[in-house]
Amino acid sequence: MSAAKSLLIELGTEELPPKALDELAAAFQRGICDGLAKRGVEAGLDLARGYATPRRLAVYIPQVAATQPEQTIERRGPAVNAALDADGQPGKALQGFAQSCGVAVEQLEKLETDKGSWFVFRAVKPGQPLAALLPEIVDEALKGLPIPKPMRWGGHDYSFVRPAHWLVMLHGADIVDGEALGLKSGRKSRGHRFMHPHPVHVADADNWLDAMRAAKVLADPIERRQRIRDEVARVARETGGVPQLHDALLDEIANLTEWPAAIACTFERDFLAVPPEALVTTMETNQKFVPVFDAAGKLTEHFIGIANIDSKQPAEIRKGYERVIRPRFADAKFFWDEDLKAPLAAYQDQLKNVTYQQSLGSLWDKSVRVAELARIIANRVGVDAGQATRAAALSKCDLLTRMVGEFPELQGVMGRYYARHHGEAPEVADALDSYYQPRFAGDAIAAGDVGRVLAVAERLDTLAGIFAVGLKPSGNKDPFALRRAALGLARTLVEGGIGIDLKATFAEALELIPEAALAAGLKPGKDGKAPAVEAGKRRVVLVAELYDFVIERLRGYYAEQGFTSEQFEAVLAVSPASLADFDRRLRAVAEFGRRPEALSLAAANKRVANILRKQAEEAGAAPIRSTVDAAYFEADVERQLASALDAARSDTAGALSNGDYTSVLARLAQLQAPVDAFFDGVLVNAENPDVRANRLALLGQLHAQFAAVADIARL
Repeated sequence: MSAAKSLLIELGTEELPPKALDELAAAFQRGICDGLAKRGVEAGLDLARGYATPRRLAVYIPQVAATQPEQTIERRGPAVNAALDADGQPGKALQGFAQSCGVAVEQLEKLETDKGSWFVFRAVKPGQPLAALLPEIVDEALKGLPIPKPMRWGGHDYSFVRPAHWLVMLHGADIVDGEALGLKSGRKSRGHRFMHPHPVHVADADNWLDAMRAAKVLADPIERRQRIRDEVARVARETGGVPQLHDALLDEIANLTEWPAAIACTFERDFLAVPPEALVTTMETNQKFVPVFDAAGKLTEHFIGIANIDSKQPAEIRKGYERVIRPRFADAKFFWDEDLKAPLAAYQDQLKNVTYQQSLGSLWDKSVRVAELARIIANRVGVDAGQATRAAALSKCDLLTRMVGEFPELQGVMGRYYARHHGEAPEVADALDSYYQPRFAGDAIAAGDVGRVLAVAERLDTLAGIFAVGLKPSGNKDPFALRRAALGLARTLVEGGIGIDLKATFAEALELIPEAALAAGLKPGKDGKAPAVEAGKRRVVLVAELYDFVIERLRGYYAEQGFTSEQFEAVLAVSPASLADFDRRLRAVAEFGRRPEALSLAAANKRVANILRKQAEEAGAAPIRSTVDAAYFEADVERQLASALDAARSDTAGALSNGDYTSVLARLAQLQAPVDAFFDGVLVNAENPDVRANRLALLGQLHAQFAAVADIARL
């Protein structure tokens, strides 16, 4: 590697958006590394590091070569037999090719291939120095950053996410001359805006991180996050409480500070009368403060603010943090007190004035549909239908409260508090919150039976309605979060063990969708008019689409758990009515696949399936009989297989009816020996038609026995 030295690129800016900072830093690092790799510059790209603070993006790469290696150029020209005229002289195509390469025809070489001979130009181009390549690489990397709304500043033609102020490009101790966003590169960086406002001299690329630290800037995001954790833990010990510092909040605080310092603060205990979720949301979302709980998990009057400075007067910062939180808590307490003056049910009529979706009506209409679905599902699975319908009727009411109007993320949570305060059954109140679960990846499903029924009913109606009006997801667009709704539905059915027929329940959900909505989902004809709707046929089509949509989410769900696509397809082939049943079958198939007999039986089942399919497709062939006649057995292996099948059928009947598919497949695994012996000992397509038909019937029974669980031939 020629004169390899570390490379540093730092772009200084105005404060960058904190929620985008990590993505910008990763993209900048990726762009620089890709640019070097594309140009063949040898570098320790595996050890590259991206750095970011609110005021800078930087990339550090150890051992970057000073020049490219020599570049071998090869361009293929016209075929020899087409490039020369009858006298063997170069034609116009060949002359043009040579001219485009900057050489005479005589300097071209010939390339012999299996498909003929070709004229070819070969040359060796010396590698360019890194200094000549880097400005272009940086420019490409900056243009490739994910910036949805770039801004301009001054009278410049260029734009960026924020105004840029300095550019450092060092190869070892050497400045790499270049320009980006109107800035000329140098070795002058900048430190902390307040604690070190002077320019920072960077001696070389390897010393940059230490130079930043000396200038009160922790440029390494990992180091900055760890300092925040340590500072929060230190201050929390002073309060005697337990801080709640979620990763998302930690990331945001880290991306707002260059030298974080924790400050212990308090608020008036009277505010603790407000539900803690409202206070915590205010602290975390609005102010980026860290709430503190006691050992029992109860919110205390303490909180921790993270300053971007080591202040000589921390008491003044504390006063500022406490002053800014007080009016927000006062608002939350006012909303809470006002909302308690009326029960949740008082908001039901107002739901009629809130549009859910133009063709699907108001939130009231949606609540009515969900309540009916909840009643049907509750009765089907043995849950209190009265509680389920009551929860559905109240499920949207908290959306109209003052608290949720101010803090939309508290929907459901506040519904639970208000319902409990006004004497609703605990199961109903808890369902108003838990039916939103799972709210995010990794979140648990609703804990209670009523909450699970409501979660299923809500998602069924959402999916059925939005599909009906023709707004199903397309590409990356999913404005109604239907993919999340489908996965939440699938998880609730599977993990909650709710054994309802998914297709039949989707059909019931679609029966509740108004016909106007079904028509809205159809494309207008050539005359611009909406086609006539045959509601029944439209619903049949939608049921199939909805089922497939949920199954695709289920496929990913199981893939993350380590199930193979073959196992999934084996179960899908038998179309279990419920997803809870699908789950039991899939786990049984996975367990079966680990048995030594699995491979042989899967191959045998595949062979059986092919034989039966060919027989069914054969022109004029008689249908395969369902019964086996012992009178037509010619070999002991036939009798042995039939006897083994009868015994297996008898042994597994109880387990099969109870959904104990693991036991069923474990018993069927014992059929390996008689199945192998059958195929080794007889020819299925015997000349005697009665014998052949009997053997096909025997194979049909074998196939049906396994298909009662899954199509293991797909394994």
